[in-house]
Amino acid sequence: MNVLKKVGYALAVGAVAVMAGAGTPAKAADVAGSDGAYNPWQDLSWLIRGRVIGVIPDENDGRLGGARAAYSVDNAVMPELDISYFLTDNIALELILAVSPHDVSLPGAGKITEVLLLPPTLTLQYHQAFGAFKPYVGVGLNYTVVLDSDATAAIGGIDKWDDSFGVALQFGFDYAIDDHWSVNLDVKKLFLNMDARVTAARTKASVDLDPWIIGGGIGYRF
Repeated sequence: MNVLKKVGYALAVGAVAVMAGAGTPAKAADVAGSDGAYNPWQDLSWLIRGRVIGVIPDENDGRLGGARAAYSVDNAVMPELDISYFLTDNIALELILAVSPHDVSLPGAGKITEVLLLPPTLTLQYHQAFGAFKPYVGVGLNYTVVLDSDATAAIGGIDKWDDSFGVALQFGFDYAIDDHWSVNLDVKKLFLNMDARVTAARTKASVDLDPWIIGGGIGYRF
């Protein structure tokens, strides 16, 4: 499956979650700012969201013992929790929390390992409200930990995975449906390299996962 098909798949997942949570937009009279303009996002401190996300690896530059290796890492769909704190009406910090299970395969060897990743990501965001609609962009840092791995005998087993740092880019939007609740669609791109050592002669292995994380859900703000 190419990258465009993968992105389309995850966008569909996010869209279903957004449509499931959509309701009637907040009334201007209920959320007007001091100037009378419609502003459901004024004086916001916290925004907590529950999302369904698709993690879509865009793997490349795989290596095994210094030679190129065409690793294949499957997609994953799971729930996610994120917490945003607003420093101002326009500037926020967002932390996402989820675990992500994946199968890793090699041509000719089949599945070589199953991994469970914990990839907390912190982003600094800029928000701009247009009535109920509030798009945002963000940039931040990801730290990925391999919580568990179950290697096969195909390449001798995985001896150790290294934790990894990566850069995250983000864009998305929230849409207010009343004074507290909103729906959300969010897209992140992580630039992430994963390193491991294979039990057989402790051979070095690595791959650039560079996943897309695409999802949608419901938010509560206060």
